Amino acid sequence: MLDALVAEARLRWGLDPADGVQVVAAERLLASPLEPSRPVLIVPLPALRPGPAGTPDAGAVEPLPGRAGPASSDAIALIRRLYPVEHPVGVHGAADGTTVGSLDQDDLSGPIYLPPVAPELALAGPWAMPWISARLRQPDGCPWDREQTHSSLRKHLLEEAYEVYDALETGATRELAGELGDLWLQVVLHAQLAAEAGVFDLADVQAAIASKIVRRHPHVFGDSEARTASDVNRQWERIKADERAAAADEAGPDAEPKSALDGISPSMPALAASQEMQERAANLGYDWPSIDGVLDKVAEEAEELRQAATDAERSEEFGDLLFVLVNVARRRGIEAEAAVRAANDKFRRRFASVERAAAAQGVALRDLDFEALDALWDAAKAEEKSR
Repeated sequence: MLDALVAEARLRWGLDPADGVQVVAAERLLASPLEPSRPVLIVPLPALRPGPAGTPDAGAVEPLPGRAGPASSDAIALIRRLYPVEHPVGVHGAADGTTVGSLDQDDLSGPIYLPPVAPELALAGPWAMPWISARLRQPDGCPWDREQTHSSLRKHLLEEAYEVYDALETGATRELAGELGDLWLQVVLHAQLAAEAGVFDLADVQAAIASKIVRRHPHVFGDSEARTASDVNRQWERIKADERAAAADEAGPDAEPKSALDGISPSMPALAASQEMQERAANLGYDWPSIDGVLDKVAEEAEELRQAATDAERSEEFGDLLFVLVNVARRRGIEAEAAVRAANDKFRRRFASVERAAAAQGVALRDLDFEALDALWDAAKAEEKSR
């Protein structure tokens, strides 16, 4: 039967088998990695796997991970998510005129053919952005994109990462989806530049992270056992230590030995980098036995800051105090960077309220003494708490 369906699609809708044909059982559609820029034949399962009449399919089908969203239980909704609504649909044995927008569940009871869409219209497919990025870099593409280098894109990567960070504050939102897309674009652009240089491409990026995650989760993909998150963290650091040792062996005896802290970027925000360093050290056993020792250290560092006699000493002791405060945050399950950002936001809100209150009194902040400013601040705090 499949040969007849392919022949009809070639004759009526211009299918070229050389482009590759995805053949998917209608009953397995939700679990299938459809690529809209390639031809697709959707065929009822009995036609693909003939058997006794009434033979049921083998159990429920789990939606494809990464696509288990709004269309996770409705095949028609999934097709409309992946294809433009005006895209034609070939219904075998029926007249032309069906589109993705007019498709209904009855149409899936028989074979249908989905012609490929232009790569730039396969928007929800995983390869749309790589294709678009490559197209923009062509001689007749976008002048701005053609001028970009790894170096020129660095600032954009940071900007997009911070926008994702900010969007995470409100959890899973449509805004977060957009910001993650902007960040994904940066990954795609760097992979495209590297592909043009003949160094690596997006497939290498995907393979690198997937192989690393599988390798570092032997309790999921192997025979190891980890019952708690702490077990996982300790195992993770042991595996990374083994990886560093293997890399050192490959590099030879004269190579500089790798540290557990080497992977922490010096460009990270200081508080976040401090917390990551302390987390890695703790996972290797280098940690205070209890938080009491950390709190005692806070008092010690505060006193050393108080007694510092020179600017250089004060700067050093202040850094030490911040560092140990980050350790307190880590032990209490607080993200230090996020906590300070929240404090910044709170100060911004309350200071704006103080400014408004001073303006309402017809005075400038610089003309008020400390007591008056402190009273306005207390009023701002009370107003915020009452809301």
